[in-house]
Amino acid sequence: IAKLFLKSVNYKSDVYCIDENKDMINLSRKKFNGLDNVKYFCANAEKLPFKNNFFDYYTISFGIRNVENINEALEEAYRVLKPGGRFLCLEFSKVKNEILNKFYKYYSKSIPLIGKFVVGKSEPYEYLINSIDKFCSQDELLKMIKKENFTNISYKSFNGGIVTIHSAWKI
Repeated sequence: IAKLFLKSVNYKSDVYCIDENKDMINLSRKKFNGLDNVKYFCANAEKLPFKNNFFDYYTISFGIRNVENINEALEEAYRVLKPGGRFLCLEFSKVKNEILNKFYKYYSKSIPLIGKFVVGKSEPYEYLINSIDKFCSQDELLKMIKKENFTNISYKSFNGGIVTIHSAWKI
């Protein structure tokens, strides 16, 4: 997401990459190859080390389902956004088509087996599948976002609902 954003603004903006996993931050550093306008912070989404009204945009991709307290993470997102700022959340979601959902569930069961074959471990992939399965629906997440005072909230599902982007604004 950060790379797409930077490309869209000709690398003329600052990007803050935040993850509570230092290994993920180090991996991101390698991908950006030392760009000065990319800053890294090891922190979690429920307690961000930034002042109020700091960011124009806040994006979280494939991470909100992994935070301990989604409401606190959304509250923090709202806090650090400037008035007029936009919140975007890309996340796995619920497949609404019954036939596609059956196929997706069947396919998902094979992911830990593939993970064990490719990287020698199935546990991280079992966690992935379980976290997706337990995560709330698109409409439930929309209600949670609304509860944190965001406005003009919407979402768009892709691939039959396998992934969804929620959008909201701080006014």
